[in-house]
Amino acid sequence: MANSAPATRPAHSTLLRTLAIFLLALILLVAIAVIVIWLAVKPKKLVYTIESGSIHNYNLTNNHLNATFNFELRAYNPNSRVSIYYDRIESTVYYDDQTLAVNSLQPFHQPKRNVTRLNLNFVSTNVELFPGVAKNLQMEKMSREVELEIRVKAKIRFKVGAVKNHRTLRLLCAPVVVPFSSSKSFERTPCDIDL
Repeated sequence: MANSAPATRPAHSTLLRTLAIFLLALILLVAIAVIVIWLAVKPKKLVYTIESGSIHNYNLTNNHLNATFNFELRAYNPNSRVSIYYDRIESTVYYDDQTLAVNSLQPFHQPKRNVTRLNLNFVSTNVELFPGVAKNLQMEKMSREVELEIRVKAKIRFKVGAVKNHRTLRLLCAPVVVPFSSSKSFERTPCDIDL
């Protein structure tokens, strides 16, 4: 009677098994590192609000708009370990989904636990409006206030220690109710954040 030798595994299955265990261990280590960093940093949500708004030099003639819109955007970074670099910032004011004006802001750095106030100044010069939009805007002028929408898009970098993370920030502030008269008070408008 012949002795049968124990079956040996092919070399490629042992290699695949070793590689699978290595990859699983690597994924587990990365996940643990992310959790530890997150617990150490404890990131808090950024808060943006439109604090004030006004309209000046308003003139709407033959569906062409001339006006100056001034807003104050309050940016609050409540984080104690995260600072933010705003590299490119573009803001737009809309009425009825039509662009009234676009503005670019200078890059800036926002430290930890900081409130930064930004002036968003828009100038509409001979902007041609759709007839329906012009009619609606004229009706809102008669009611002495207008509902606008402000959108902000920024390329930002979060800095935690020596590590920087690049992201795109999008803000939607609406409805921003702006009085045509200084006798009416402005109500602060919170902004929705997409990060």
